[in-house]
Amino acid sequence: MAKLFVIMGKSSTGKDTVYKELLKSGSLKPIVMYTTRPMREGETDGKEYFFTSDKDVEAYQAENKIIEMRSYNTIQGLWRYYTLDDGQIDRNSDDKYVIIATLQAYEVYLAYYGSDIVIPIYIEVDDKARIHRAIEREDRQHRPDYVEMCRRFLADEQDFSETRIKNAGVGKRYVNAILSDCVNEILLDIDKIN
Repeated sequence: MAKLFVIMGKSSTGKDTVYKELLKSGSLKPIVMYTTRPMREGETDGKEYFFTSDKDVEAYQAENKIIEMRSYNTIQGLWRYYTLDDGQIDRNSDDKYVIIATLQAYEVYLAYYGSDIVIPIYIEVDDKARIHRAIEREDRQHRPDYVEMCRRFLADEQDFSETRIKNAGVGKRYVNAILSDCVNEILLDIDKIN
């Protein structure tokens, strides 16, 4: 039976970096989500996300292909992130898949695929390190948006509250203070799961 490992955590915890390192192991297949947000510098369509339009979202909704979708009112407008039932996951295979998602998306995956397939990987970093990482990432952008960065930081306090984490059934947490240690711990746990 397939397994879907869902990487989640607050912004600037290193989810993308952990994801990329896990993929290097060769034992996991990436699941690429969809978004209507603008592409960041260095991103490639179909790699980090499939970048789509609001019109695409409407078409997918009409076809009943959207598994889950979140919408964010940002300083730059409404951004949607969503997962499609597009054939990327074969439930009947023995493949191990990995995706980056929110806590809410994780809960939808649990309902859609079942707890025998969906496994959480919750990444943590202390707040001071998160702020420094977020600023460094924004500094690298052609047009830094520090207001949006701050909005995301504050929204994470509610989106990833201890109550919500507990209610979602997320137990183990992986501290991403030292990337290699965090990735190795996750890979050891993944190897234990059939």
